[in-house]
Amino acid sequence: MSTIPLVRVTDAEQNMVWRCVELCERAGATVLIIVLSPLLLGVALMTVALSGRSPLIAHRRVGWNGSELWLLKFRTMWDRRESFDVRNLAWAEYIDDSAGPDLKGPCDPRVSSHFARLCRRHSVDELPQLLQVASGKMSLVGPRPVTRRELEFIYGAEAGEIVCHKPGMAGLWQISGRNRLTALERRVLDLKLVRTRSVRLYLEILIRTVPEVLTGTNSW
Repeated sequence: MSTIPLVRVTDAEQNMVWRCVELCERAGATVLIIVLSPLLLGVALMTVALSGRSPLIAHRRVGWNGSELWLLKFRTMWDRRESFDVRNLAWAEYIDDSAGPDLKGPCDPRVSSHFARLCRRHSVDELPQLLQVASGKMSLVGPRPVTRRELEFIYGAEAGEIVCHKPGMAGLWQISGRNRLTALERRVLDLKLVRTRSVRLYLEILIRTVPEVLTGTNSW
């Protein structure tokens, strides 16, 4: 009886596949930026009008291979509206705050605007990261970028497995419970994502992210 030969995929072929995925997502992110530009501009202007401050913030995170990544987001936290002065207005405020993520919760007092709360619930505040996908600093799918303190606390000895992959806008834990998950549950899902990485899983996460964003379930 004849046997069917096994088809082995070499590392070079795998690298070629992921290189094609990267090119496609960078092109796709560029198209999305163009298509969503009216929304992006509208959110930026509304944020400036409500806060009197820069529309974007950039948080220091650990990026690909341990590099520094300033994660872009629309501003959603402000104590009070500052007096508007275009001379003092910058596009982005750079923030190095390792304790900030610990304070995040469904009733975070720092999110005082209904508009900001809506943006956070439906991940509109994350859309500026499309610029970082288009530039190759991030991926559409991958472990979410964290602070160095979070990296050590959540992943411990396995932190190296996380940072050897590009950080992503969406990941496995974001479609499996999002913010209601514990740090341990998030760790398990992120490690599963990088250890079982495949194009099929990548596409599944992209597809399942859409209803998660539209419904805003378990997001704050």
